[in-house]
Amino acid sequence: MVDLGNRLKTLRTGKHMTQRQLAQLIGVTKSMVSAYETAIRYPSYDILIRLASVFGVSTDYLLGLENRRRLNAEGLTERQIQIINELIGELRKPE
Repeated sequence: MVDLGNRLKTLRTGKHMTQRQLAQLIGVTKSMVSAYETAIRYPSYDILIRLASVFGVSTDYLLGLENRRRLNAEGLTERQIQIINELIGELRKPE
C-alpha cells in the first residue's frame, strides 16, 4: 500500500492548506492530521471519506489502490467537459 501519509501531505500542501485548516474541515485535531501524515495513526473510515471529499479524490486514491486522480466536472456542460478532455489529450502528447 502506498504511504497514505505522503499522499495526504502532498494533497494538503498542493492546496496551500495547513494541518490546522485541514483538521477543522474534517473534524479532528491538528495533531491527528500530523499523525496521519507521519503514519503514526490511520484515519477511520468516516475521516477517510471526509478527506477524499475535501481533496476531490477517491478513497482508493488515498489508500494507494489507484493512481488516477479525478477531476470534478460537476456543473460543466458536455461541451466544456469535451474541451477539457481534448486539452488533457494534447498535454499528454509527447513534444
